[in-house]
Amino acid sequence: MSGNEVNDPRIYGIKTKIRVVPDFPKKGIMFQDITTLLLDPKAFQDTIDLFVERYRDMNISVVAGIEARGFIFGSPIALAIGAKFVPLRKPKKLPGETIFEEYELEYGSDRLEMHVEAVNPGDRALVIDDLIATGGTLCAAMNLLERVGAEVVECACVIELPELKGRERLGGKPLCVLVEYR
Repeated sequence: MSGNEVNDPRIYGIKTKIRVVPDFPKKGIMFQDITTLLLDPKAFQDTIDLFVERYRDMNISVVAGIEARGFIFGSPIALAIGAKFVPLRKPKKLPGETIFEEYELEYGSDRLEMHVEAVNPGDRALVIDDLIATGGTLCAAMNLLERVGAEVVECACVIELPELKGRERLGGKPLCVLVEYR
């Protein structure tokens, strides 16, 4: 975020509501649990408000939320800024004709799908998820949107794990994060 937002007292309130769960889902992982943030209406509202304040005047026409936690944050942001919300889903979750983008994970591969014609050439897109770690999922989302002619304006995440260098994989695309965990 920009300098003014970094000093915003809401950021501290958000950070204190994110629970860190050691050794979940496997030993050595420090899981960043946003469910505790969602249990606090003020912290949840502050999270949405910070993103809305950032994006309301950027002419975003599409907010693309990555399954599943990107849906939680993306939907209210889309409504507040007057954009359509497009869910980017795991395989075989969307009922209509889809296009997809495959991506690599530390332990295999996965893919994101979206409905054909959900995004139009020239749409200005914001990609949102709860967390950026290695950046693979955000890259897949950007590739999917750009393949259909959208301009990805920025990616946004509540949390960044900078030691995993996901930001570096975004090819210079701007990334807005509220909280960093080192």
